[in-house]
Amino acid sequence: MNDSTTASSSPVVLEAWFDLQCPDCFAALDDVRALREAYGDRLDVQLRHFPLAKHKHAYAAAQAAEEAFEQGKGWPYAEALLARTAELGNRGEPVLLEVAAELGLDAEEFDTALIDGRHLLTVDADEAEGKAIKVTGTPTYVIGGERLDGGQSQDGLRQRIEEIADRLLQG
Repeated sequence: MNDSTTASSSPVVLEAWFDLQCPDCFAALDDVRALREAYGDRLDVQLRHFPLAKHKHAYAAAQAAEEAFEQGKGWPYAEALLARTAELGNRGEPVLLEVAAELGLDAEEFDTALIDGRHLLTVDADEAEGKAIKVTGTPTYVIGGERLDGGQSQDGLRQRIEEIADRLLQG
């Protein structure tokens, strides 16, 4: 994912490895929002895709999120989609297009992007990189070269991210 939440040239980067059909990733949004609020443009939160095999629509959701980033609303789309993980699991791809339309995005272009596979390489590259750095579940965070696994428990993760970010920001 090359879109981020900031325009600053040298913020601390927090990679958030998410599966957009994962209820745990939805729960993690509270921490992501709090971190964005606390650090502003000093923390660049980047969405990275790690669709899990157990979520049959997660791969398409990752591609759809990439299209949302192309259209300028990547994080709002990801957040809206995560709020509907159960519905996505039950109804599949129509939910991806409905969320796009609700956010004022070009749903027809979303449909075309899912058909022509224009974002497959980005999603595949994220997934391969995640496997290479031993991401096994979602959410997982990487900050300052340290991998923090939230797939088992998110307890204390925001505090640990803040500790690392503070250390990195102090130089």
